[in-house]
Amino acid sequence: MNSYEIRQTFLDFFKNKNHLIVQGVPMVIKDDPSLMFINAGMNQFKDIFLGNRPPKHSRVTDTQKCLRVSGKHNDLEEVGHDTYHHTMFEMLGNWSFGDYFKKEAIKWAWELLTEVYKINKENLYVTVFGGDKLYGLKTDNEAFEYWKVIVPEDRILYGNKKDNFWEMGESGPCGPCSEIHIDLRNDEEKKKISGRELVNKGHPEVIEIWNLVFIEFNRQANGNLEILPEKHIDTGMGFERLTMVLQGVKSNYDTDIFQPLIQALVNIAGVEYGKNEDVDTALRVVADHLRAVAFAITDGQLPSNTGAGYVIRRILRRAVRYGFSFLKIEEPFIYKLLPVFVEQMKVSFPEIELQQNLVTQVIKEEEAAFQKTLALGIHRFDQFLENHSDIKIIPGAFAFELFDTFGFPIDLTELMAREKEFVVDMKGFNKGLETQKARSRQDAAKDSGIWIEVGTSDNKTEFTGYWQLENEAKILKYRKVVAKKKTFYEVVLNKTPFYAESGGQIGDTGELITKYETLHIINTKKENNLWIHICLEKPKHPKSVFIAKVDANKRRLIANNHSATHLMHAALRKVLGIHVEQKGSLVNADRLRFDFSHFTKTTGEEIKAIEHLVNLKIRENIALKIEDGISIEEAKTKGAMALFGEKYGDKVRVITFDPDYSIELCGGTHVEATGQIGCFKIVSESGIAAGVRRIEAITADKAEEFFTKQLTLLNNIKSLFKIQSDTLHTVQQLIEENVILRKKIEIYQNENSLRVSKELFEEAEKLKNILFVARKIDYDPVNVKNLAHKLRSMANNVFVVIAIVHNGKVNLFVALSDELVNEKKLNAGIIIKEIAHYIKGGGGGQPHLAMAGGKDAQGIEKAFSAARSIVEKINL
Repeated sequence: MNSYEIRQTFLDFFKNKNHLIVQGVPMVIKDDPSLMFINAGMNQFKDIFLGNRPPKHSRVTDTQKCLRVSGKHNDLEEVGHDTYHHTMFEMLGNWSFGDYFKKEAIKWAWELLTEVYKINKENLYVTVFGGDKLYGLKTDNEAFEYWKVIVPEDRILYGNKKDNFWEMGESGPCGPCSEIHIDLRNDEEKKKISGRELVNKGHPEVIEIWNLVFIEFNRQANGNLEILPEKHIDTGMGFERLTMVLQGVKSNYDTDIFQPLIQALVNIAGVEYGKNEDVDTALRVVADHLRAVAFAITDGQLPSNTGAGYVIRRILRRAVRYGFSFLKIEEPFIYKLLPVFVEQMKVSFPEIELQQNLVTQVIKEEEAAFQKTLALGIHRFDQFLENHSDIKIIPGAFAFELFDTFGFPIDLTELMAREKEFVVDMKGFNKGLETQKARSRQDAAKDSGIWIEVGTSDNKTEFTGYWQLENEAKILKYRKVVAKKKTFYEVVLNKTPFYAESGGQIGDTGELITKYETLHIINTKKENNLWIHICLEKPKHPKSVFIAKVDANKRRLIANNHSATHLMHAALRKVLGIHVEQKGSLVNADRLRFDFSHFTKTTGEEIKAIEHLVNLKIRENIALKIEDGISIEEAKTKGAMALFGEKYGDKVRVITFDPDYSIELCGGTHVEATGQIGCFKIVSESGIAAGVRRIEAITADKAEEFFTKQLTLLNNIKSLFKIQSDTLHTVQQLIEENVILRKKIEIYQNENSLRVSKELFEEAEKLKNILFVARKIDYDPVNVKNLAHKLRSMANNVFVVIAIVHNGKVNLFVALSDELVNEKKLNAGIIIKEIAHYIKGGGGGQPHLAMAGGKDAQGIEKAFSAARSIVEKINL
């Protein structure tokens, strides 16, 4: 079987067992603060397990793209060095929500593996949970009894809590699990030791292929277990590992999932696979990382310097670095593999083909940028060695500076150091890294208390905010949260008019009011399908009936900007082309920000056309049309735009401003008619990533403020320069006059510099065949460097030290002729450090020219004397 057939066979098998095949969700997570990326097949069903939403279907099956590169599940550094670790992988799964349980899950798993996939039963072992007295957990005898009907008892092993008891977290749904393991060793190895003895012992050829989780308990906050009223099945089987087993190879990387990519890369790099371990590792790393980065970008996550975007950038840069170090590729190359990957995946994941151009452009430009970073880092490294020839240990602080400031990988720094017979102070580097991590952890730390239950509801919140801004509400539960040394309270209501942050629109603010107290809501968010109101105060009377009241003015401004975003999106597609697609957005009361796919800078004329079209639609006062609860297929038939990377349900909400102009899937709040927006103005346009532009714009009150400020500024300029009529012409004249005057000043400064340099050169003191110039001069600080350069180039043996005092501050300059640097091995950067302490300062620079700043003019003569001593000690 090829990999496509293996995947489809799994899905079809469970379809025939009355499972609905559902789409996997985007890898990038939008509404779960505990995760950046989907890292397990169960993530999209987490709300069901937590009881925050009912299942739409009791039996489902899917293949889910997963990414394990951050947090507890972080496989990044192992990738490429072994046969089975990956950043991105597919998890095949089947699920039962209160339907079938252990008996069917066990029976069907065995049937699929042995009767459909034809895996030899003699190579399979299974584990069941053996109990844990310390935690009061009983042996899973039920699973054992079901297994022994189809598997010899000597192939059933008891496992411990670590391997065979699954928990979502410190509290919540949990239960025992059964793993199915396979022994891939040859007959000779099997005779030496039974596979039974190697299960869960880390042997690379005796591995788990399927995990069947039986969710039957709920762990309470106090640690006690209660039996769930409805029991669930959650299974996960690694697709890459299964493919390795069925295709009879010893490594995931030898399957047809990876080999087409590896062979394409072999052709690009001009190397062979299987001849050199470093080269093989690099080939595996690049093949793996391309898959992760391509799918992440497709799912809406662009590389950046923060959060999930930083993780994606780090993965891509790791691939570039392996190509640079071991494949000797010094130009963008990873993007060239994308056509091979798209051809492999387009049937199972059609979104990758639809986004191919964007993904290609983003990867190519990210590669090019990092190649420049590598070049800059190598230059900085070589420069450091040149200036510190007296040491053999690269300080950890410098290695961390390369890593932190320039994004230069530490293992590449180590490799370059070894080549020059240096070592890196890794203890110092790790200290800097740990300090940075501790700072990040502190910034992100959030200490959440235990939920205090008030109501007896199922935690479901009814949202009323589309049609009203206040309603009566009861608190269902609340908890204390401490983040960044501030204390807040998270409150869940049975009914709320507060919009929870999503789809780029910020959450509502407002108040919860009773006659006893007023709670101030500073934000509203969704977490795992819970509608969370963030309050400044702790509810003192949580059982009261509250009036939940949204800040109406702020909501109005937000609605203006959200509706304007829709109008602008449509205008962008009409002005720039239908290739424009939303890549991100922010909508708040002050402005709107919109990221979109486009490969060139938007011109001034295009900006004007976009603004004109949006304002035209505002003046037309188009009425809002909302269609709620229609099927996704019907919405697409109407022409509604769906965004890549967004998760949509079976039923969607469609927002229309003129069916011939703007139709979008959207859950946000909007104006009743476009005239409410007032006016629209773009205030900035920029590039934020390869192939992605960003527009920021304002509407209504903020637009009026903007125009008023601009007119006030213009009137002030006219008044200042006494302009009567043509302002632009007058300003252009002033600029031209300024250019002429600047040129005259430049000529004067050059002539003056030449005159002063001649005077200083003629006064030079001859010391040991070196012309030594040491003078304090009254000179323009901006032009001292030019003067020093002129002096050092007037002969091949000039040693210059110049001091100036400006605004109470002292500056020292050291300049050396090329011959003194190249032949006599003098270094201005080192010399300036030796003499700068006399002026109570410090500095540095290049071997030919360096400068220092200080605050003690009394030390200038001492600095000159120190420089003179250096000259006198030169061995000529």
